Amino acid sequence: MGANATTFVPAYVAGEVLTAADLGVTNSGIPVFATTVTRDAAFGGTGEKVLAEGQFAYIEATDQTMYYSGSSWLALGGKLGQVQSTFKADAFSTTSTSFVDVTGLTVDITPSAATSKVLIMAYIANSGSTTNDYFMNLNRGATAICQTTSGSTISTARGFVASAMTLYTTVVFLDSPATTSATTYKIQGKVGSDTMYVNRRGADTLGSTSTITVMEILA
Repeated sequence: MGANATTFVPAYVAGEVLTAADLGVTNSGIPVFATTVTRDAAFGGTGEKVLAEGQFAYIEATDQTMYYSGSSWLALGGKLGQVQSTFKADAFSTTSTSFVDVTGLTVDITPSAATSKVLIMAYIANSGSTTNDYFMNLNRGATAICQTTSGSTISTARGFVASAMTLYTTVVFLDSPATTSATTYKIQGKVGSDTMYVNRRGADTLGSTSTITVMEILA
């Protein structure tokens, strides 16, 4: 925690003698907390302020100033709460017929409110060793999201490409994780046969790059 971070917001009473710790909280301006978890635990306990509309707080983990609307915490500065991104420059391959993580196409985000949505944008350079089928999923943790309803094909993207070619797959999806816990979004892949590649062609090692970016959209 930083020098101004606290774990409680005291409620002073008439005649109370203030301690150095009490003055440290007030001298920081608005209360400063390491995470939203420590923020939520700092109100309503014995000797603590009751959370009410108009309360402000600063969160170190996301560098956000937030205010309490009377029903939920909201971030200042419009609807975009935060952006996290991962850039993948190396190659990946798999011969698995079950979905496995594409190494390096994983990104973590901790929503500031359970009402927030997360916009995921992935750009994936992919190829195969032959003109085989291969598949990719967008996952939230262990759960595949952005799914089709056809039943037989459960993937967000399906490749069928000659080994001398590269496909560039884009996935854009607005998710509702309904949590303030750290959340992982990732790309997974599998094959019908032969080999699937990311960031290189099947015929040679000619390389490309891929990215996955997530944005918190505040309620």
